[in-house]
Amino acid sequence: MLHGLRGDHHGLEPIVSHLPGYRVVVPDLPGFGETPPLTTGTHDLAGYAAWTSEFVRTVAPGAALLGHSFGSIVAAAAVADGLAVPALILVTPVAGSALDGPRQVMTRGTVLVHRLAGALPERVGTAMLRSRPFTRIASVAMVKTPDRELRRWIHAEHDRYFGGFADRRVLLEAFGASVAHGVDEVAARILIPTLLIGTELDDITTPAEQERLAALFPDARLEMVTGTGHLVHYERPDAVAELIAGFLS
Repeated sequence: MLHGLRGDHHGLEPIVSHLPGYRVVVPDLPGFGETPPLTTGTHDLAGYAAWTSEFVRTVAPGAALLGHSFGSIVAAAAVADGLAVPALILVTPVAGSALDGPRQVMTRGTVLVHRLAGALPERVGTAMLRSRPFTRIASVAMVKTPDRELRRWIHAEHDRYFGGFADRRVLLEAFGASVAHGVDEVAARILIPTLLIGTELDDITTPAEQERLAALFPDARLEMVTGTGHLVHYERPDAVAELIAGFLS
């Protein structure tokens, strides 16, 4: 399983907890959590896809591959580039480049904020990117559950782990990759059975965009989870796990 931008393996643990009987490997992507940055190259889509291919072949050969959010872009690119896996699962996949999507105005504003953080002295820029207000704005924008206790827990998880990137360069490179690409770039080249798990309230990729994306795959089906959005891995991990188990059985 590959996590999304700024997250690490902790974010996918709720899904794993609902998959008894499965051996699940959830690495931190390079430069996030406990995985050091790439030693060569850039933390762009090509770099992450190549790392993913090497990791899967070495650690979990023959395993199905799952990607959430930015992880969906990386997982799809790795498979399209030749990574042999029996099945692909994309949870709230990012259908297309956020720079051209329905929230492109907000995306471009976020890009400007990241550019500002990159232009400031490194210590100041890094502190800005790791600050609680910066994290909370992103968290509030994505959370959909009306459950106050669950909302508080999600915000606390983001506060705890969203600042776990290695350094400013890693985050800015990864952020650039996350907004410049989408799964639609490679969908037609993915010939293996693919499950797309979309959500009714996803602001990053709308249900209509999820349907458009599913139609691009030669062999894919789309399942929708109602009443939740992009943070379905936190809000409805049970529903995600049930769909995964049904697909892999």
